[in-house]
Amino acid sequence: MADYRVRAATTTDVETLVHHRIAMFSDMRVAMDEAAVATVFRGWVERALETGLYRAWLIEDGTSGGAVVAGGGITVLPWPPGPRYLSDRLAFVYNLYTEPAHRRRGLGRLIMTAIHDWCRTQGIKSIALNASEDGRPMYEALGYQVSPNPMMFLAL
Repeated sequence: MADYRVRAATTTDVETLVHHRIAMFSDMRVAMDEAAVATVFRGWVERALETGLYRAWLIEDGTSGGAVVAGGGITVLPWPPGPRYLSDRLAFVYNLYTEPAHRRRGLGRLIMTAIHDWCRTQGIKSIALNASEDGRPMYEALGYQVSPNPMMFLAL
């Protein structure tokens, strides 16, 4: 792990973040129009980074001149307090991705630790995410639990 360094993403990292999102969905075998997703996400992530809506962390490999090999981010959402969660904000994790040559080295955990640490300093007490089959064991080992009330979506 000494060869890896975690840093906050900036707007100069937009293309890397776009690559991670497309690669993540491709690895999960999600059918998509890659060019359309990349175009729309590129605009969204650039604006979201500028405004602070989206925060991301990247891992650089010190043995390859600082190439980014993993990353992940969050959006902090206003959230109404309820019976299971009394706070007013929820962090939602997106785009956790590690380049294939760097997998199984703990980089996903390193990104999640950075996210957890940042959330703690901000007083955010709950984090949600959608887990892929490959990612689920890591999230469960970190203490994440499947919600008894799965989120539902309607495309309009």
